[in-house]
Amino acid sequence: MKFLLAPDSFKESMTAKEVCQAMEKGIKNVLPNAQIIAVPMADGGEGTTASLVDATHGQIITKEVVGSLGKKVSANYGILGDGKTAIIEMAQASGLTYIPIQKRTSATILQTTTFGTGELIIDALNHGVSNIIIGLGGSATNDGGAGMAQAIGVSFRDQNKQKINHPLGGGDLNKISKIDLSNINPKINKTTFTLASDVTNPLLGKNGASYVFGKQKGADENTQTLLDNNLSHYASLVKKATGKSVATIPGSGAAGGLGAGLLAFTPAKIKPGVKVVARETHLEDKMQNADFVFTGEGGTDLQTKFGKTPFGVAQIAQKHDIPVISLAGYLGKGIEQLYEYGFTAIFGILNKAEPIEMALKNGPANVIRTTENIVRLIKYLDEEK
Repeated sequence: MKFLLAPDSFKESMTAKEVCQAMEKGIKNVLPNAQIIAVPMADGGEGTTASLVDATHGQIITKEVVGSLGKKVSANYGILGDGKTAIIEMAQASGLTYIPIQKRTSATILQTTTFGTGELIIDALNHGVSNIIIGLGGSATNDGGAGMAQAIGVSFRDQNKQKINHPLGGGDLNKISKIDLSNINPKINKTTFTLASDVTNPLLGKNGASYVFGKQKGADENTQTLLDNNLSHYASLVKKATGKSVATIPGSGAAGGLGAGLLAFTPAKIKPGVKVVARETHLEDKMQNADFVFTGEGGTDLQTKFGKTPFGVAQIAQKHDIPVISLAGYLGKGIEQLYEYGFTAIFGILNKAEPIEMALKNGPANVIRTTENIVRLIKYLDEEK
């Protein structure tokens, strides 16, 4: 019997690879000779680098870069097994996790910059890659990707025609009077950029980066308005410099407008994160002739059908009429709606009520036990045929 394992990470409990290992142990406890194909998955957010590096036997690169608040941080990115593709999670350099909750204020969000993400892009290019995947989740920024643009060679000039040398934040965008592309790194336009994101928000307006995501990063209403106005000014200058109208493109508001900056200054295209990961891991090819697909995530609810990993996996399996079993740390409202999208059964893994810290710690054991119980039923039904 052939099992394909394609779970996401269980946040703060297990990486996707560790979930695969636990699932495999549960299966082998019942069917020692089962064929197991493990494909650690992700949807473009946290864990995407680890999943793709693990699935392709790639390597992790560590680089010291400018963090979201201008201080140096140590950030990781991956080079996949082909040696030609890099995977960068922008949150590694420019993420909200670097800013303690009590420091997430209006003053802070005006300063945060994506400069470090641009430095990771340049480092990846210096490693000889020709394809770069960028995950656009978990940002602390609202700079429209201006900081990133500086790092890859774009120059921004003030009203006195002087180059702005400090890493730009969202509060600085109104100071820009001209954008100069003459010194952009020549490798940029020779590289394929794929933006992995399920966010479809535009850059500007009530559904844009500042108003939708600004509050969680510390912005009050007045600051949200200021940031939106600054991004509008920035977008008009981007159009003059590049000819690209990035303000209303779905996804341009992702990661505080980093989506817009990458669309403006690189030949980037936005794609749903789970589809990007599925393509890079050759998930559909590996799924051929599988008897069952096991997937999972930390929590499954109605939001799962809006591009989360198990949903993407189930959609592919449904094309081939392969049963899909999904596991989750908790089950929320609306899971019954998932059954029409390729899910055969969805199981919670907890066996008792316990503090969240213990539930996270016991994740591997809970996945092993739940998987084993499911496979015992599969074996029984197969023997009864």
